Amino acid sequence: MSGDLELALDLAHRAGLLTLEYYSRKSLRVETKRDRSPVTEADRKAEQLIRQGILCANPQDGLLGEEFEEHLSTNGRRWIIDPIDGTRSFIHGVPFYGVMVALEVKGTVELGVVNFPALHEMYHAESGEGAFMNGSPIGVSSIADSKDATVVFTEKEYLMDEVSGHPVDRLRDDAGLVRGWGDCYGHMLVASGRAEVAVDKIMSPWDCAALIPVVREAGGCCFDYRGETTISGAGLVSANMVMGRQLLEDIAAGR
Repeated sequence: MSGDLELALDLAHRAGLLTLEYYSRKSLRVETKRDRSPVTEADRKAEQLIRQGILCANPQDGLLGEEFEEHLSTNGRRWIIDPIDGTRSFIHGVPFYGVMVALEVKGTVELGVVNFPALHEMYHAESGEGAFMNGSPIGVSSIADSKDATVVFTEKEYLMDEVSGHPVDRLRDDAGLVRGWGDCYGHMLVASGRAEVAVDKIMSPWDCAALIPVVREAGGCCFDYRGETTISGAGLVSANMVMGRQLLEDIAAGR
C-alpha cells in the first residue's frame, strides 16, 4: 500500500467520523446551492478536513472538491474530493452516502477510496493492486444476460425520460431487476458483485473520480454515455466486464 493510499484511507475515515456527528441530526442546517443541489455544514467541514490533511502532507498537489474552489497543482498531481456523495440520502438519514477521495496523476486517476461511514464499509483501490472492501478483495459478477442482471440508477430521469434507444437506457426494460440504489453506493454494488450495471446520467468529476479505479480494479469497466472512460463526460456507467463490453460495442455501433 502506497503512502498516498494510506493518506486517502486515513482522511476518508476521519471525515466519515465527522459526518456521523451530523448524521440524522434534526437540527442539521441545509442550504441550496446555485445548481439547486443541497449542501450541509457536514459537507463543508468534511471537505475542509480532507483538504487540510492533503495540503499538510503534499503542499504542491492540486485539490478539486465539490464545495470549495480548486487549488491548482504544480506537479501534475491532483486530489479529487467529494465529502458527502449522496447528500440527499445523508439529510434524510439514509445510510447510502459516501466520503470519496481520489488521486489523479497526469490526467489518470490512480487510486480511489469510498467510505460509507453509516454502513461501516470502506472500499479502496490503487492501479494494479486490486480492489478491496474493509481489507478483503472484491470482484464484479460474471452475469452476462441482461435478463438476469440487476441495474441500479440515481436520477429519476433514467426511468421517466422517453426511451432514447441508447443501449444503457434500454436496460431499464430488459434487466431482471431495476432499483434506485444510486450515487456512489450503486457503483460499489457493481464493484462488489452485487449488481451488474450502475447508471448516472449526470456526473461531475468529484462524483466519479474515486469510483473508476475501484470498479476497474474489481474487474469491471466505467464509461460515459458516449462510451468514453473519463471523469468529465456525459454521466457514468459502471458495469461488470461481460455486460460492459457488450454495451460499449453497441454504443460504438450505434445500436
